[in-house]
Amino acid sequence: MSKYLLEAPVFNVQSAIDAAQFGVDRIELCASFLEGGETPSPGMLQFLKEQIKIPIFVMIRPRGGDFCYSPKEIEVMQRDMAMMNDLGADGFVFGALTANGEIDDRCCEILLDQASGKPCTFHRAIDISRDPLSGLDAVIELGFSRVLTSGAKNSVSEGLPMIEKMLEKAGDRIIIMPGGGSKPEHVAQLRSFSNFREIHASCKTKIPSKNQFTDHSVKFSSEENGLFEQLGVDANQVQGFLKAFES
Repeated sequence: MSKYLLEAPVFNVQSAIDAAQFGVDRIELCASFLEGGETPSPGMLQFLKEQIKIPIFVMIRPRGGDFCYSPKEIEVMQRDMAMMNDLGADGFVFGALTANGEIDDRCCEILLDQASGKPCTFHRAIDISRDPLSGLDAVIELGFSRVLTSGAKNSVSEGLPMIEKMLEKAGDRIIIMPGGGSKPEHVAQLRSFSNFREIHASCKTKIPSKNQFTDHSVKFSSEENGLFEQLGVDANQVQGFLKAFES
């Protein structure tokens, strides 16, 4: 077994099944790629728990946009988490910030309690927090198992200096999981850190629609071909990461 773990975000049933088949170690189950990930349907989780054996961490995010949630939205997040917990979610992914960009301790405490001891990932909300290194301390103190980060930049390539600082600061207190445009070469760049263990990568590809008829004059999203293709997982990209783990 590799000392490293590959997590892939997936947004539909087939990509989840393919990810497991291609060798991904864990999936982050989400809805709404265009919004950066939202809470998926309970039915999807229930179905996938019957189909695949790898762990499924569920995104808990009631909407797109910012990560500053109202009391009503937090209640929705609690209910979603309780439902997903009952359906066998192996862990949860969420994050919350206050209006001034600090980690929202109270919201996170409520959701961590709802998780009933299952591992929780604080997601890339930390990348737009006021001070990611200070935020890391708060996330550790709250009891999260890991933090997903692009190093406060648009991609891991740009954010590597901050990711390295976070790895140094974290030690063995929490897992720092780089994610956001991750590439196999990032494994070689980060493996000098003994506490680097996991990486998050979509390994995505676009799969054309099977529809025999397509009317390209009609659009349901801002994506150029969003109605006529789906996001999938590319086996070659997955293998690129698995080979990087072995080298």
